[in-house]
Amino acid sequence: MLGPIGSRHRKTLETVYERPTRADVRWREVLGLMQALGADISEGRGSRVRFALNGRRAVFHKPHPRPELVKGAVEALRDFLKEAGVDL
Repeated sequence: MLGPIGSRHRKTLETVYERPTRADVRWREVLGLMQALGADISEGRGSRVRFALNGRRAVFHKPHPRPELVKGAVEALRDFLKEAGVDL
């Protein structure tokens, strides 16, 4: 279940859950969403970023040189959020 988050973060969440999977989800919007959800965020080596939310952990790579996540990363993020109990 989703607690109160701002409309901008809700829109990002809706974009992540959208089917077919989109390839225009911006990394900074994902970071903002994760912060709004109360996730623990820590940087690893290189471009790795660790998220911990509701007892679940995942590692993602900051996209570069473009600011958008590739579809596979969006799908992995969707799976992580579902496992962490984040629903629309």
